[in-house]
Amino acid sequence: MSPLAPQPPRRVAVIGGARVPFARSDGPYATASNQEMLTAALDALVERHGLQGPGAVGEFVAGAVLKHSRDFNLARETVLGSALDPRTPAYDIQQACGTGLQAVIAAANKIALGQTESAIAGGADTASDAPLGVNDRLRRILLEARRAKTTGGRLKALAKVRPGHLVPDIPRNAEPRTGLSMGEHAAVTARAWGISREEQDALAATSHQRLAAAYERGLFQDLVVPFRGLARDQNLRPGSTVEKLAALAPVFGLDAPGPTMTAGNSTPLTDGAATVLLASEEWAEARGVEPLAYLTAYETAAVDFVGGDVAGGEDGLLMAPAYAVPRMLERAGLGTGDFDLVEIHEAFASQVLATLAAWEKRGLDPVDRARLNVAGSSLATGHPFAATGARIVATLATLLAEREGPGRGLISVCAAGGQGVTAILERT
Repeated sequence: MSPLAPQPPRRVAVIGGARVPFARSDGPYATASNQEMLTAALDALVERHGLQGPGAVGEFVAGAVLKHSRDFNLARETVLGSALDPRTPAYDIQQACGTGLQAVIAAANKIALGQTESAIAGGADTASDAPLGVNDRLRRILLEARRAKTTGGRLKALAKVRPGHLVPDIPRNAEPRTGLSMGEHAAVTARAWGISREEQDALAATSHQRLAAAYERGLFQDLVVPFRGLARDQNLRPGSTVEKLAALAPVFGLDAPGPTMTAGNSTPLTDGAATVLLASEEWAEARGVEPLAYLTAYETAAVDFVGGDVAGGEDGLLMAPAYAVPRMLERAGLGTGDFDLVEIHEAFASQVLATLAAWEKRGLDPVDRARLNVAGSSLATGHPFAATGARIVATLATLLAEREGPGRGLISVCAAGGQGVTAILERT
């Protein structure tokens, strides 16, 4: 074979993961920065897998959705403050709630192409330490003052400042194109698909119960590292039941009759960070490490949530996985029945249920609920936007390895901006 001939892509192994417990915003991590949380997760991964030496990891890719200007080089600064070799290259990535999974995909592509032997992917987000923007009118005045050529000109510009200009721009969880929050968008989709309150509460209660059971049996022993006094996800409510959730008042979709979405069946604002170690089979073999699973396929999609069929439910803000997963499965020659485990990010219970219904509408077999989010998901853990993808990859890979036999897992993550990121993990 000619040395210039293209080589087949290599298999990408998931070796392990590490994350800090996720915390409700304005709680234990209220003063923790993205970098501090991401460094804690990265250091735990480095320690558990002996990655302190020179060249142990090819690169680090991570991101955050809510970023201060100081976070402009978050991944690289995290490396420099961690136990990882400071010569490890790093770069940032951002795709809203899909950031963590997209970081995994970016790292995997380089491993598959032989450009690196190992990489760490992840993400962090803090809703507590969200950046506050300078009032735009004040910003324009300050820029005018900076451009002035004389002291008099600068003073003239600054004299335009009024008390109202000192009020900062508070970040909103709203889509710039519509002005609606993610929850309000999800409420529209829930109505379009006829998702009931009872179904949503049942899914939410199950998420908490399964996460609690997973902690009790030690699933997260090698995945979660204590941080700032927390050893488990703070949002976890082991005693959550449908009856308790039924007592909560709706908080989204209040502009229409029969609102169904509450704080209990919606993901809370959360702080946290997660990382996952990926490598080639050769890297793992040389170190005597057995991969947890292999990343074998991935697909992204987007919907027109502004001008598309939003009222009908087809192009709801969080419905892109309804298109990405069927495309990915068709390419892989698989159906939903070929998966032992299915992980759907629980931004809202209604969104998970709408996605399941949409898959069936597109010809996929119904997903066995006993295989869905078997260790709980975002409704119980919380959802630090950029960290969720890495959390899911590491958890699913661990669940597959726990089965001690061949297995296959599906990942589906919806994201702001009408996007979706999906992937397949396999253990042979």
